[in-house]
Amino acid sequence: MPVYTLQINGKEYKADVAADTPLLWVLRDNLSLLGTKFGCGIAQCGACSILMNGNVTRACVLPVSSIKTAAITTIEGLSEKGDHPLQLAWDEVDVPQCGYCQAGQIMTAAALLKRKPHPTDAEIADALNGNICRCGAYHRIKEAVKLASTKI
Repeated sequence: MPVYTLQINGKEYKADVAADTPLLWVLRDNLSLLGTKFGCGIAQCGACSILMNGNVTRACVLPVSSIKTAAITTIEGLSEKGDHPLQLAWDEVDVPQCGYCQAGQIMTAAALLKRKPHPTDAEIADALNGNICRCGAYHRIKEAVKLASTKI
């Protein structure tokens, strides 16, 4: 089996896994980075969203062999102390219920705010459209993204 050198959250990791292993399982099973969640396994729910070179990517269908030298950011790498404006806004608005989708929602929102620091309601809805919240906390998620945009 090949050994892959991965750049994750600003650190270098080695993973001795099969080429077709999805990044989600490398993160969780091999590197103990448990923030990225498994939801559907077919890139439809967004629970496994991470950033690859700053772009939202679904880790459940991304083979580790396709990453090469890309910079990967997971929820653990968004901020060292959990003080990213989105994380703070999530707490302030009291978004989490079950919390399962939250890492994927936050990572998707982080990519949006990096691209567009002050998005409109429509832009927020469009960016988060592919992220499913089983609890239906969409209104609070949108409110938290808007709040975070005032603190960036």
